Amino acid sequence: MTDELRGGYTTGTCAAAAAKAAVMLLASGQAPAVVDVELPEGERISFTPLEVRRDEAGCRAAIVKDAGDDPDITNGSLIVVRVDWSETDGVTFRAGDGVGTVTLAGLSIPPGEPAINPGPRKMIENAVREITDRGVTVTVSIPGGSQLATKTFNPKLGIVGGLSVLGSTGRVRPFSHAAIQESIRCSLSISVANGVRAPIFVPGHMGARAAARHLRVADNQLVEVGNEWGYMLAQVCRYDLDGLLLLGHPGKLAKLWLRQWDTHSARSESAFPPVLQLYQEQFGHLTGETMTVEGIFSQLKPQQSRWLADTIAERIRQQVAAEFAPAFGLSVVLTDNAGAWLGASGDFSLWQPVAD
Repeated sequence: MTDELRGGYTTGTCAAAAAKAAVMLLASGQAPAVVDVELPEGERISFTPLEVRRDEAGCRAAIVKDAGDDPDITNGSLIVVRVDWSETDGVTFRAGDGVGTVTLAGLSIPPGEPAINPGPRKMIENAVREITDRGVTVTVSIPGGSQLATKTFNPKLGIVGGLSVLGSTGRVRPFSHAAIQESIRCSLSISVANGVRAPIFVPGHMGARAAARHLRVADNQLVEVGNEWGYMLAQVCRYDLDGLLLLGHPGKLAKLWLRQWDTHSARSESAFPPVLQLYQEQFGHLTGETMTVEGIFSQLKPQQSRWLADTIAERIRQQVAAEFAPAFGLSVVLTDNAGAWLGASGDFSLWQPVAD
């Protein structure tokens, strides 16, 4: 019998609860001990604010975020909201300490706006409107958020100065891939919105460095997809592009040849056996002992290595094309752990090589 993982609440839900508590004090002069907010699905959830007090001309409240058993980077953080009366009729949002500002087109929030997503904005506005119809300025802060943001996708998404306030459902579901997928999808959206016609998909930092070593990479052209290859290949096929380049280590990308679209080691099989078999069918028994794809390539003569990498790259390209049927051309580059070019398949006229 396994214990069920405990869920929690998003930053957006906590911000809505803090906003309601603060506006209750602003409107009535009384600080609530408990405040409830409505989730997008209609359920109402109660929170006990850590503090509710007057702050200069306005009022502020703080909620401690509880993400449950999810490894959320903001779990335990203070979500602080200050509210002030506004001369406008609506609810105006501002980024406080630790909340980022959007700088690039392609996200659901336009450049120049606080990185508070539409779902949380709606929740906060609804919570405020339960108390007052007057115009209100809502400033959301996450103390320490600037440092935490360096460990997220925000720098790659052009969100500067802090974290994003997220949460489409209001709840945090432990170990869900949804947040990761949404962040990666946003990277692609930003890439296309900023005029990139031939994006480069890489697994992560090593692939990004290898791409920069061999190709002239434009701003926003690289999209780090992690292990979410199936999800992102389906997403990219929705766009009218000139081409797509997949670049990475054969130990990772060879899994696409095997139709393993989630390449996480816990959810996919090793590429080592089929890569070894492919080599042995062409060249015979491998003399050295190894249990990794990198180890195979490290033992090969240059011509053998190039043939093996080119063949794997071609099989990856064919399998991806067969599975996702993109309307644009596909190319594949395989590199080793040091970033050296092993082999490739496809037309590379869309990507300029770095001069030697």
